[in-house]
Amino acid sequence: MAIFPPQSQQPAQPQSTSEPMRLTVPASALAAEDVKQAAALADRIRARFAQTLVGQDNLREALILTLVAGGHILIESVPGLAKTTAAQTLATSVSGTFKRVQCTPDLMPSDLVGTQVFDFATQKFATRLGPIHANFVLLDEINRSNAKTQSAMLEAMAEGATTIGGERIALPKPFMVIATQNPIEEEGTFTLPEAQMDRFMMKAVMTYPNADEEKRMLALLAGRGSDVFDPAQLNEGRISIRDVEFLRAAAKRVHVSEAIMRYAVDLAATSRGAGSHPVQGLSSLVRLGASPRASIALVRIGQANALLKGRDYVVPEDMKAVVGDVLRHRLVLTFEAMADGVTADQVIDRIVKAVPVP
Repeated sequence: MAIFPPQSQQPAQPQSTSEPMRLTVPASALAAEDVKQAAALADRIRARFAQTLVGQDNLREALILTLVAGGHILIESVPGLAKTTAAQTLATSVSGTFKRVQCTPDLMPSDLVGTQVFDFATQKFATRLGPIHANFVLLDEINRSNAKTQSAMLEAMAEGATTIGGERIALPKPFMVIATQNPIEEEGTFTLPEAQMDRFMMKAVMTYPNADEEKRMLALLAGRGSDVFDPAQLNEGRISIRDVEFLRAAAKRVHVSEAIMRYAVDLAATSRGAGSHPVQGLSSLVRLGASPRASIALVRIGQANALLKGRDYVVPEDMKAVVGDVLRHRLVLTFEAMADGVTADQVIDRIVKAVPVP
């Protein structure tokens, strides 16, 4: 089946029930003006990143794609690579509420979601909302929080709501969690459970900058006169909450052909030892493959990627470019694989090579 949407403007004819249903272009197909507007909004966010972050283009694009696709993102790197700066830059690029939570082992769920406080004047309990009730929440060093607090984070990320004193309170929309973690420290950290890792649409891994990028970073800090950036002093204006809602709505209207959907499903299924072209010996490397939530994330990120590249349809390259960020935190490797130094990215490369491109 062709990847590109059909150009015919004739109304679709009813199909026989004996034949499988075929995908058609949505009635609310994207207009050329909408695609141009989406690209312009993304460029405004990139312009703000240029004033706060040197290099790390992959991280910047991962953050913007996750924002447009309506998911959450986990950033992993060793200390000092500007994880927090990147997260703050994205969050402050939007005219919404932003809260930062520094996770520690003694952080309790009530510190995150809020609690009920007794008001002696009214002789009633009043609900005091916690920092999770914001449009953008930065959970710094999320793996330092204990299991009880992580369960509260999972409820917020999975259901878009929290429970305080038996009362369910919806989170503001849009809602996005940007979490960071340090992979090298073990003391005082709690490994994120697979259920919570699966809730992150993408996991970006940052690497050390090269010598030229590090020199440009020093020049940026010297010219700014401060190691901490002030969002109010950035030249480019912020986009609005309505702009974010427009981007997310437009991304969901990007055409996805049946062949592209099959490709996403095949990638996820191959990681589980199935798929149209199984990888030989994968069972000795992967203990748990990607869930169907991975194929959903691939399609959503593919739609966002196509939109920001100026297209109203998804091509395989839109998903191949981000398959590592979408799958790497969803694969649980075997002990033998970890002992041999095999990484999730190496396994994903074998999967991508094995699955034929439509």
